[in-house]
Amino acid sequence: MVVHLKPWLVGFVIGVSLACGSARENPSKNRQDSTDPQLFENGSSGVSLEEPLIVVLGDSLTAGLGLDVEQTFPFLLEERLQKDGYAVTVVNAGVSGDTTAGGLSRVGWALEGDVRILVLALGGNDGLRGLSVEQMKRNLSEILAEAKGRGMAVLLAGMEAPPNFGLTYAAEFREAFRELAEAYDVAFLPFLLAGVATEPSLNQADGIHPNVDGSEIVAQNVHEALTPLLPALDSVLP
Repeated sequence: MVVHLKPWLVGFVIGVSLACGSARENPSKNRQDSTDPQLFENGSSGVSLEEPLIVVLGDSLTAGLGLDVEQTFPFLLEERLQKDGYAVTVVNAGVSGDTTAGGLSRVGWALEGDVRILVLALGGNDGLRGLSVEQMKRNLSEILAEAKGRGMAVLLAGMEAPPNFGLTYAAEFREAFRELAEAYDVAFLPFLLAGVATEPSLNQADGIHPNVDGSEIVAQNVHEALTPLLPALDSVLP
């Protein structure tokens, strides 16, 4: 089977390859250790955690490498939802450099509390490292099963893998997210960075991590994809 790489993806994966090293050398301003419960503090605008929670479990794209906390997309998402009238706290559970295995290792405590919705945004680092797609699927599957088992609504955000591991790998990587979304019957955002990837004006110098303007678009992407899940919050501001 011949797999055709979309033109926009060519530029995206070039940026990914260049950014792989720089992300390790320049940790995010708000990076937290994956075992640090204080991760729950990130992304919140200070609203009480007694409110319903949306947890965004992700990597540096979620943590906001190179951005201030209030510029990260989980923080911006919370602002949008509160403007919509929802009493909700969005928890930024993003850890720079995290793989799906890392996310799975901390999902138990990351989902503690009154979590109504999980936004699962992991996999980018698996693709960068050329890790097994099947293992990535198993890790994501366990996270999805944990969230569903706790009665949470879930939005799964897909990512793209660079083609230097082969076009077949890239295609299988992309399809893994779709297959999981169908298998677990969860909401699906095919590409977290849609409208941002490959756009120099929307990314930092590394070519992969969104800048302030790019982060606004990612927040909008997630906000739109969350729309059908918002009834799960079952709580609105007076």
